[in-house]
Amino acid sequence: MEIPDVAASKEAEASIDLLAIVLDTNPSQQIVRQNPQNLTQILEAVIAFGNAHLMQKAQNKLAVLSCSHYTTEFLFPLPGRHVELRQIDGQYEAFSLVEKTVKQQLGSILMNAPRLSAPCESLLAGSMSMALCYISRLQRNVPAGVKMHSRILVLTGSNECASQYMTYMNVFFTAQKLGIVVDTCALDKTLSLLQQGCDITNGQFLKVNQLDGLLQYLLWVFLPSPQMRHKLVLPPTPKVDYRASCFCHRELIDIGYVCSVCLSVFCKYSPICTTCHTIFKTPGPLPVKPKKKKKTDKQI
Repeated sequence: MEIPDVAASKEAEASIDLLAIVLDTNPSQQIVRQNPQNLTQILEAVIAFGNAHLMQKAQNKLAVLSCSHYTTEFLFPLPGRHVELRQIDGQYEAFSLVEKTVKQQLGSILMNAPRLSAPCESLLAGSMSMALCYISRLQRNVPAGVKMHSRILVLTGSNECASQYMTYMNVFFTAQKLGIVVDTCALDKTLSLLQQGCDITNGQFLKVNQLDGLLQYLLWVFLPSPQMRHKLVLPPTPKVDYRASCFCHRELIDIGYVCSVCLSVFCKYSPICTTCHTIFKTPGPLPVKPKKKKKTDKQI
């Protein structure tokens, strides 16, 4: 008989670990507006982190998606397209392929991006949905007897967008049902919605205070697989704020009104749901129950 640890290690070696990285490349991010070179620094850290994931095991797979204010595009891999590469001495071909493909694809996206007249929100929820679809397609094509462990890592410096609340919730609960872990690396502000997603899917949330140490944080916190994290000393999990955001003012509320049709949340009562246009009856005053008269001795 095999020792359980040995059997588990052999099973882990035969399994496939898929990492889908959603990189926020929106120029409206504060860290990018302050210094455009920060985007280059973030990209270099992401490429090194992705190559470190591929280096752990030959069966590992990597996907990188670019999320901006107007579109979501795959940076790696590019189906049906091949990037011309020159052999570089001392560099593994797969690592060179990731680096060249990601940089060339992101460069073309930024060159063709429309100019911004005002800051715009990033389409993070849609990018995560695309990553889920990609993971689901690969899982259907996995050979019989082979397990695939998938996870999504979101790197963003954008502010939280309550208008994507329903899409976020759909993504989080779909990932939980599929057994996909969602991790988040916040580069600027603490994001309560993404904190909820990490907590729902048993992922890790980390706010990076110093951009110079981004690669070290990625390798320390997010490179180990979720199955190994309980054996490591990781940063403590922040307290999760589970308040919902209202659809009328995009603010977090403690008590509100919920549409019984589409589950939209409002801070004030409205006879018409602004999301699904359902008409509700105006609540009237509560009926007053008549007081029972006490029987007196004369009535008896």
